[in-house]
Amino acid sequence: MKRITLSLALAASLAACGSPERPDTTPPPGLSVSLAQWRSDEPAHRLQIAVRNTTDTPVHFADVQLVTPSFKTLAPARADTTLGRTERTDLPAPYGAANCPPQGLPQVRPATVVARLSTGGGPLRTVVFPVPHPDPLLARLLRDECSEFLIKQVAELAFGPRWTESDGTMRGSVVVTRRGAGKVTLTDMGGTTHYIVTPEHRPLGTLEPGASRLEVPVSLSPGRCDPHAFAEAKKAFLFPVRASLDGGEARVIIVVPPEPLQERLTRWARETCGLGGGS
Repeated sequence: MKRITLSLALAASLAACGSPERPDTTPPPGLSVSLAQWRSDEPAHRLQIAVRNTTDTPVHFADVQLVTPSFKTLAPARADTTLGRTERTDLPAPYGAANCPPQGLPQVRPATVVARLSTGGGPLRTVVFPVPHPDPLLARLLRDECSEFLIKQVAELAFGPRWTESDGTMRGSVVVTRRGAGKVTLTDMGGTTHYIVTPEHRPLGTLEPGASRLEVPVSLSPGRCDPHAFAEAKKAFLFPVRASLDGGEARVIIVVPPEPLQERLTRWARETCGLGGGS
């Protein structure tokens, strides 16, 4: 009996020694974060961790990371930034591809920002900031990416290979190539910061269930001709195409011309604007 009692006591002692306290991941007082995105972040698949510090205690951020089931988790992004009192300081961080189910649009899931930071010159520790749920930015990004995913399961959209220049207009096409079952209708195509898109008609066309390919003619013309616009062309080639599947709600798909066509469009637009063909 004594042997059993001693064994139980020893087991309890070992269990206590083997269960250290969990590290404190609570954010320091006065420190909070929110999510934001600038225009230049969109093509880079990046967002901003907007930090607010209402105290005078300096906080050093080693790295930051977005964690949510709605998007694939990427490695922490290096920050290496020390912040004092600030209403908002942005720390850039890439985010992963959306996790899109094949059966429809998902609801955005809760998110956190995980950061390694030190407060007042202290040691680094991991802190978890809850993001107020549902976050409108994450909800929009998830909706847009998963809408595109649903359409792309049925058809691939791309710029056609043949483009001709005449009278200040570049004429070519968007090609729809079948990948799965369903009827795909292109309802409209929008321009970008640099190019005005003029389709021949709206809706642009329909890839019927029995068809494997659809070619839709479109025309491009320069939207801005100031040199500053060409120097700051963050979204010049992200063309939004609205498409619907089997008569459902129209979704936005971003169609990007291949790099050789991008270079050709840039030279042509500069020449049309009287700025020369240089980059």
